Amino acid sequence: MSEPELHDSEKQSPRLDEKFTKAEVSEVDADVFGNEEGNQIQYKTLSWQFVSFLMIAEIVSNGILSLPSALAVVGIVPALILIVFLGIFALYTAKLLVDFKLNHPEVHNMGDAGFIIFGPVGREILSTGTIIFAIAGTGSVLLSGQQALTTLSNKGMCAMYLLLIVSATTFVLALPRTLGRLSHLGLFSAALITLSGFLAMVGAGINPVPERVISATIPTTFYEAFLAITNPVFAYAGHFMFFMLISEMREPQDAMKAAWCLQGFATTFYAVFSIVMYVYIGNTAQSPILFSLPPAWAKATFAIALGNFIISGALYSHTAALLVFIRFFRRSKHVHSHTVLGWTIWIILCFAAVTIAFVFATAVPIFSYIIGITAALFASWYTYGIAGFFWLHDTYYLEGGYRALRRKYLGTTLAVGTILIGAFICVAGTWVSIKLIVEAYSSGAVGRPFTC
Repeated sequence: MSEPELHDSEKQSPRLDEKFTKAEVSEVDADVFGNEEGNQIQYKTLSWQFVSFLMIAEIVSNGILSLPSALAVVGIVPALILIVFLGIFALYTAKLLVDFKLNHPEVHNMGDAGFIIFGPVGREILSTGTIIFAIAGTGSVLLSGQQALTTLSNKGMCAMYLLLIVSATTFVLALPRTLGRLSHLGLFSAALITLSGFLAMVGAGINPVPERVISATIPTTFYEAFLAITNPVFAYAGHFMFFMLISEMREPQDAMKAAWCLQGFATTFYAVFSIVMYVYIGNTAQSPILFSLPPAWAKATFAIALGNFIISGALYSHTAALLVFIRFFRRSKHVHSHTVLGWTIWIILCFAAVTIAFVFATAVPIFSYIIGITAALFASWYTYGIAGFFWLHDTYYLEGGYRALRRKYLGTTLAVGTILIGAFICVAGTWVSIKLIVEAYSSGAVGRPFTC
């Protein structure tokens, strides 16, 4: 009599038992949060709708601010094709990540996934990469918040003090222990960035740039073109949070609904916003694009977007803190109970994440370029490339080895192509970022640390 077929979420990768010791397997052999009935702190409370809002709040935040400048470099047609293609591609890789999570409910973050695919070394690399990327993301939105306050105050206060104000607010908002406690902030944040975008389009339409130049295509070098397309590439760089978000869902099987909502909204909004802003501003479009608006409109749009920047920074720093917290306290009472030690460590971790981001943003003159390097090194894999490894692994270990890979030749081809695309973005993006740093130093554009 044949064995009953298991649901994907019930299957376990035989590779764990084959390759690792029992002690190592025990770290990741069950749903990360388990049965939460009666626990003081319950994580699995998110609906797919609120997961969508959190994703939009985190991903769309800085994405719309830099995209119109890409059109100014390569033209409307190539940029629009790229925005739509990358949106569809990100939806495909999101599907691979969701399937992998459902097959392996023990996965809480990229580090756990790295353990399954590449062993202990993979876990350390992907965990460290997630923390670095999350802190760099925190620093990026802190700088956006500082730019907003600088604009609103007419440069009336030292930029470092403004950055400190944004950082302190971000730290406070990052403190809730679960993403469910941040979910309503996610809804508010998504509404703010959407409203800010629409207001920016209205402002650009009312105040078009005279004698602006609009180009369907613009001949350019590979370096300049790739420098421009890094904006749309990294505008979708939010997959590194997917496993954590799905882990806190009431119904993880609904995760693809959230991914559809995110990518549908982001791709449509990115395309419409970028084209409208470029059509009214032309090839003088700046990054952030809000600086291309008249002062009054820039202040209005920055004022609305400021809340999104702060909440987005809280999500990034929360992610870095949560990964470390779960890594050290997994399966302990401190995860689900209000213990003094648990709360003390949690507050320290949140403070450390925001503080490190603040220090780097103020002490490292080339921090904005370092953000580009971290995005190239990690977002290229977390959003795109590594999803191919997930598909190949589960198809091989859960569906019949090499015969399954040959039978599903189309999926195998797409998975390998995904890995290669991720590798290309990683290498080319890193090269572009390093070249930018060299040019910045040679031109004297690099400032000094801890200055206004």
